[in-house]
Amino acid sequence: MLAYLTLILVCQLAGELAVGALSIPVPGPVVGMLLLFIILMLIGKVPKGLDQTANGLLNSMSLLFVPAGTGVMLHFKLLGEALIPLSLALIFSTLATIVVTARLMQWLGKEGTGE
Repeated sequence: MLAYLTLILVCQLAGELAVGALSIPVPGPVVGMLLLFIILMLIGKVPKGLDQTANGLLNSMSLLFVPAGTGVMLHFKLLGEALIPLSLALIFSTLATIVVTARLMQWLGKEGTGE
């Protein structure tokens, strides 16, 4: 398990280093995840130990939201003062995401059917 956790963290580190060295406008962990995906594609399967390690991390993911929740409670008054702009930003960004996703799905659907 420790070896697979090290593999995951090394991939993340490699992604961070690549982003820093090449000035890529993509988060380092995303590049690291892509690197891990490429490694798994070359291997042809997901080793059982890596699967167990990844599932263990996913099961503990809710712990990562504790600091964010604490920050929300700490700055609750400040959030209340900016409630309208934050609500509008949340609504418009959600609608924009839905529209962009729908258009992309329409475009990809046409590409796949040969229309």
